Amino acid sequence: MNKALLALLTGMFITFIMDYFLFLGVKINYFDFYEIKVFYNVLFADNQNFLIFFGFSFLFGFIVIFIGNKKLTILLISVLTLISIAPLFSDIGRSLGKMMFMKKNLTYNEAKYSFTGDVYYEGRTTIHFYDNDLKRIIILQKDKLLKY
Repeated sequence: MNKALLALLTGMFITFIMDYFLFLGVKINYFDFYEIKVFYNVLFADNQNFLIFFGFSFLFGFIVIFIGNKKLTILLISVLTLISIAPLFSDIGRSLGKMMFMKKNLTYNEAKYSFTGDVYYEGRTTIHFYDNDLKRIIILQKDKLLKY
């Protein structure tokens, strides 16, 4: 097997593990906290940036396969793994979820109603929206919103 291909596959494996824990922490501490119903697989697939993913895959694969200093490699991968596990702690996971998904002070309009508040999550077909007037999270259907 070509060393470059081996490096890519090794890096992809390491990156998948780190991504898993990152998105798991956000799912548990942000989505479940705000009672937003979204499947983990949909969350992972819809919000995965493949350029960043492959960039980290090449980087991690290069470090593991081509760097001769194994102690440095183990230390670096261990530290990065601990960083990716950090969102499992509630404050970190919730803050990361807010940075990734929350949009403040937006207004959406339907045929009869206008909604002002914060977007908690914008999915494929719905928007989970905290309405300032109602003081609760509502689900807006994207196809029913007026376009400007």
